[in-house]
Amino acid sequence: MTTGARQCGQSLFYPARPREVTPPFPPVPCNGAPLTDTTRFILVDTSHPGNVGAAARAMKVMGFHDLVLVTPRFADVVTRPDAVAMASGATDILERARIVATLDEALEGSTFACATAMTPRDFGPPTRAPREAFAELARTGHRVAFVFGGERFGLSNEHVYACHLCISIPTQPEYGSLNLAQAVQLLSYDWRQALGGFPVVERTQAPAQADAAAVRGLLGHWREMLVQIDFLDPAVPRKLMARLHQLVNRAQVTAEEVHILRGISRQVQKIARRDGQR
Repeated sequence: MTTGARQCGQSLFYPARPREVTPPFPPVPCNGAPLTDTTRFILVDTSHPGNVGAAARAMKVMGFHDLVLVTPRFADVVTRPDAVAMASGATDILERARIVATLDEALEGSTFACATAMTPRDFGPPTRAPREAFAELARTGHRVAFVFGGERFGLSNEHVYACHLCISIPTQPEYGSLNLAQAVQLLSYDWRQALGGFPVVERTQAPAQADAAAVRGLLGHWREMLVQIDFLDPAVPRKLMARLHQLVNRAQVTAEEVHILRGISRQVQKIARRDGQR
């Protein structure tokens, strides 16, 4: 299908008339908001329950929910203590995960499958880096599935051949070994960003900037203090206060910072008066 699309001058991501298949499971709520995303994450031949749990966590933090396991080593993998512990609050993803016998079953309902493979192959779908490929894929409306191989051997050739695209995460050439859950996290982040991402939530309140009156008060206080400690000669000011005014403007001091600076000035004045009385 991809070869024909390229021969017709179309994008790789636009095969002719993608099948209209209703996903087997409806989107599930997440934090009270309905999820409409149809992205699916498929783990094939997974050996370690902890990786399944960690993958579920990686999916959930990026807002994805559809997890399918193909012939995992343990039939009860989603309830094993290691999986539950590594899910760390994403046990709802594990509870809704499906276990199937073949990749064909796992891909049912998807219209574009992306294999993840590090090993070069002499035949198969084209290989691309995730970000550039996802930017195009996100505009197509495909029901996308990401297919990950097992920890020991990765994906077989047959599994890769069943996919439209091979995604390769760019890594340091001499050591490209990624843990399964790490790969899920990287691709789920890049895919979420391609879909629009999530807004960054401000964790602290923006400080109130000092107004002109507060700045004038600070500079007046500084002038008084600098004269008191003989740093400023009122008769020959040499633009000192003008320079300090520019410094404060560049710093864009907050109201709280003005209070701190004036407090320092008061303490300097207090010590200067005490020393002057000796």
